[in-house]
Amino acid sequence: MKRTGKSNTHKKPEEIYAVNEADQRLYDLFRHHGFEDFPHAERRRLVEFYQLLMNHQLRDNVTRLVKFRDIGIKHFIDSLMVPRLTQLMFPLLDVGTGPGFPGIPLKIQFPREKIILAEGVRRRVDFLKAVRDEMKLEELQVVGRNIDETFELPVNGVITRALEDISATLRNVSQCLSVGGQVYLMKGPNVDPEIKQAVLEWEPYFEMVEDHDYTLPNTPHQRRLVVFRKVKTPPARKAGQ
Repeated sequence: MKRTGKSNTHKKPEEIYAVNEADQRLYDLFRHHGFEDFPHAERRRLVEFYQLLMNHQLRDNVTRLVKFRDIGIKHFIDSLMVPRLTQLMFPLLDVGTGPGFPGIPLKIQFPREKIILAEGVRRRVDFLKAVRDEMKLEELQVVGRNIDETFELPVNGVITRALEDISATLRNVSQCLSVGGQVYLMKGPNVDPEIKQAVLEWEPYFEMVEDHDYTLPNTPHQRRLVVFRKVKTPPARKAGQ
């Protein structure tokens, strides 16, 4: 029987660690998973975000991960791996950011760069705005909508994490992304059919320039980071096409 109702899908954290304990746990986690050199001040900001995320999760459902280890590896480290593999271009648009991944960890690492978080689910939009205000994150814009070809706020970079197929993402950002800008697609390992289709469909407007096959350090979690560069702007599709 299909489950319905918020109570069946809303996972609540069993425990929310205080700042010092959460900081020590995150330090240990980072040390064992390849991020021992991550700056202390930025790690404390991640702890602050963790507490906001979990306290909000008690009241409303914004994330499916509620265990500290999962948040540290599958949210924080997963997000922070990207700039270790490629050079990000800003302003950066995070499409379908959910509760702020990878956008907020990247904002913590690049506090002076402009990042735009786009999310279509209202409860998550409200959460993102609260995080921005409470953490006083400057140059962080929250856009409460899904991104499609009508979105024209100019950006130099776009990042998505396991959102939709590559061709759809390229289409949806084709008008807002500047020529020479890049799309960073955080994917699982079996993405080759998507890549093939995107290359066929979007030549000569986009070209694939990077393909990183990697594993989150000291875990079994396999990932692919695929990067496309915009070569020229395709014609905008007419309404109804």
